[in-house]
Amino acid sequence: MLRLDGRTLQVSQLAWAADEVTEVIVTAEARARVAASHDFAESVAASRDVYGRSTGVGANRVTPVKGSQEHALRLLRSHSTAAGPARSRRRVRAMLLVRLNQLAAGGSGVNPLLVDALTDQLTADAQPTILELGSIGTGDLATLATEALALAGEVPCTPPLKSLVQITAGDALPFISSNAATIADAALACADLTRLATAGTSVAALAFAALHGNVEAIGPTAEIGSPFPGVSQVCRTLIGLLGETVPARLQDPFGLRALPQVHGAFLDALARAGQVAETMANTPSENPLFLPQSGVAHHGGFHAVYLSQALDALTSALAQTAQLSLARLTYLNDPALTGQSSFLATAEPGASGTMILEYVAASALAELRVWATPVGVQGIALSQGTEDDASFAATAAGNALRAVSAYSVVLACELVAAVRSLRLDATEANTPALKKILAACADLPEGLDDRSLTDDIAIAQDLLLILGDQTTMSSSGRNSSA
Repeated sequence: MLRLDGRTLQVSQLAWAADEVTEVIVTAEARARVAASHDFAESVAASRDVYGRSTGVGANRVTPVKGSQEHALRLLRSHSTAAGPARSRRRVRAMLLVRLNQLAAGGSGVNPLLVDALTDQLTADAQPTILELGSIGTGDLATLATEALALAGEVPCTPPLKSLVQITAGDALPFISSNAATIADAALACADLTRLATAGTSVAALAFAALHGNVEAIGPTAEIGSPFPGVSQVCRTLIGLLGETVPARLQDPFGLRALPQVHGAFLDALARAGQVAETMANTPSENPLFLPQSGVAHHGGFHAVYLSQALDALTSALAQTAQLSLARLTYLNDPALTGQSSFLATAEPGASGTMILEYVAASALAELRVWATPVGVQGIALSQGTEDDASFAATAAGNALRAVSAYSVVLACELVAAVRSLRLDATEANTPALKKILAACADLPEGLDDRSLTDDIAIAQDLLLILGDQTTMSSSGRNSSA
């Protein structure tokens, strides 16, 4: 069961509930806040103009309209326009969870019956088809309008909804005034990357051991020289895994020596992006906002610039740590650094061994770099110039999600080579922690003969999910309530 209170939903909980269909409930206190906001909105609308309720929207904001159910439905029908491929059920479910939790925060002014209907929909795991394109980071209008029409029975769900709800004049704009789909994508990306970040430290430790790296670069003194949380986390985890070693070099190349700084920056960017996603998932940010305790506000909280900036930083940091993963892979293929055969191959003249792993990893890294291109430098003016900026957070969140698979490939290639190198000289894995990691990789095929390593990469990608839960850097466990 997942209990939503509008205030404490975490990224880990959201990812769990998106993957595992479970009963969803909204706490009584949260529903009472929804009702109070609704009553307040009704009283405000009776005495003054309210954007989207007694006026049009966008460039039509100065056009008075008659607040009615028909106007609400027209608004939803027009704003449900979208294009592109259908989103996965995981992403749609995460979107619905975020939107329900935001509504539970109390501030939208919607009828509590809408919250009840969305709660039932999630428990039944009924979903409409949601298309990819339509959001520019100032509200996921198309996705949420489609969902609102599904609740009203105008858009089909799979499986079909058992009960429908009436969309009133005060429900339409408030329901779609949210970045729930973008926040959901960002949260899922953060959850997936958290696991890969943990696995990445384990993989790097294997490579560090195989390459006889100098642990001075990850020791307490080095940690003082880079006083950032991520650096400390990486240094302490690596020291715990590697223990004391005899280094092969006074100073290692950057893939080993700068590992704490680069991977640490990634961890810090990941923590920041997760924090922003959680904050937005637990905040009433509808425009206008109806809070009985403080009043009504027409505002710009729908502008998701904090999230887009955090995600831009995240994918940039991800690209850099992935670059070091590829660098370590090239080291593992170099006999001058490993003392082993070239490309970890047999003694057969010209044997390729793990050579082509570099090309696969470089190909994945090239895609990752494309997705790390910042979206925040873009600009736009829409709706006759009345909306003259956008965060493009939806694009940034989609980029982060796509980057997950590319990073997984890069890490998998490093893992295949590191395990092969350590199998050639098992004495290098000389701590219980490293031996445990190496044992977890037993499914990787043995042997050095030249062959396709396609299956090895796929196996290694599956192993990353195991390694992502295995070390002390793993994120907190899944919780069942929010």
